[in-house]
Amino acid sequence: MKQKLTLLLSLLVVVTCASAQMMNSKYSSSKKGSLVGIHFNALDIKTPVTLKNTAGTRSFTRIEDMDFGFSVSYWKGLTNTIDFSTRAGLIFHDYASEDRLDFNSDNQQIGAELEPTLNFRPYGDDALISPFLTAGIGGGYYTGKLGAYIPAGLGVQLNLRSNSYVFVQTQYRFALTKDVLKDNIFYSLGVAQNISKEKPVVQAPPPPPVVLDRDGDGVLDADDKCPDVAGVASLQGCPDKDGDGIADADDKCPDVAGLAKYQGCPIPDTDGDGVNDELDKCPTVKGFARYQGCPIPDTDGDGVNDEEDKCPSRVGPASNQGCPVIAKEVIERINFAAKNVFFSTGSYKLLPKSFKSLDEVVKLLKEDESLMIDIDGHTDAQGSDESNQVLSDNRAGAVKTYLVDKGVSETRLKSAGYGETKPVADNETAAGRAKNRRTEMTVRNF
Repeated sequence: MKQKLTLLLSLLVVVTCASAQMMNSKYSSSKKGSLVGIHFNALDIKTPVTLKNTAGTRSFTRIEDMDFGFSVSYWKGLTNTIDFSTRAGLIFHDYASEDRLDFNSDNQQIGAELEPTLNFRPYGDDALISPFLTAGIGGGYYTGKLGAYIPAGLGVQLNLRSNSYVFVQTQYRFALTKDVLKDNIFYSLGVAQNISKEKPVVQAPPPPPVVLDRDGDGVLDADDKCPDVAGVASLQGCPDKDGDGIADADDKCPDVAGLAKYQGCPIPDTDGDGVNDELDKCPTVKGFARYQGCPIPDTDGDGVNDEEDKCPSRVGPASNQGCPVIAKEVIERINFAAKNVFFSTGSYKLLPKSFKSLDEVVKLLKEDESLMIDIDGHTDAQGSDESNQVLSDNRAGAVKTYLVDKGVSETRLKSAGYGETKPVADNETAAGRAKNRRTEMTVRNF
């Protein structure tokens, strides 16, 4: 039955559109006349329920699981962009089963509805295609009960020469009587015919004949510098294909709009980098818009551009990301110092015999302000993972605190503990555990 109704409505739409295309425009008005329409409707009760059910799976109802019906409508334009419409229709749906949420019920009953709405368009009614918003109030008789709802939605109007219209609408209908019907989504496809009294179309009088205008451009031959080629009055009748205000005869780029200072051509881009020469600070060298047409700079001239250079103001090789290479002697002295950092057993208190090594690190950092150090603390596998992690964090922090107290900026230091997670020897032997209880310092300059 549903397939037959769909086929019938589709045939009706095709026939109406075809007849409208063959008719002359009888009703040319920017405000909609009186329309009478017929619509094929679909009702979706399930989707709003599933969307509100946060505990279950949300889904959208398939077309074959919806309920269908017909309606007739009346439309009247209130202004050029606001229409009033009233729809009266029938929907075949088992409203009595909604309290049981039986969406697959075959007990089809009839709901009779009346729905006045206002429709708001951004364009005038004479537009070929115009979207619109709709809102109103609706009510009906559903399986022996009266119910009410508020429809709100959107649609698209296709205007066929103001004789016939095609409407596609979707509404979300908020139920005001929850015991009669649930919130639902309403779809509608319909056609409407203008029944307003025919208005005569006012024909503009033909323009007076132009005397002595061979090219028909509205410029008399006596004033036309190009009397045999249609042009524009502003150029004394000469053509301007690209519309840049320069006559084609004087335009070196007649097919591309340009400027008079470049003889009708666009602003040039000599180096082809997408930045025109008037804005390009390096017009003969290909560059980037973010550098005003110039290449990426290399401030320190080390061959590594500033965007890739970790030390843009200090010369260094690309292998070290543009930063100076740290002397091998400095790295070895800091590594040696790290191996001579000692703590009280089970504590993060530095032993005095560590001070000489750490003072050596302070000296190196003060001699070269570009150096930074990562301080890592490690433990053996004795004790719990949690206690070892805390101990390693605190020991690395204690070294950092010592260096800061000696005048090294905290921003140049970074400390982290790794507990027992990075052993360098076997934790099953005393010698291996001794090696795993260590502090490491890694020097860097970026």
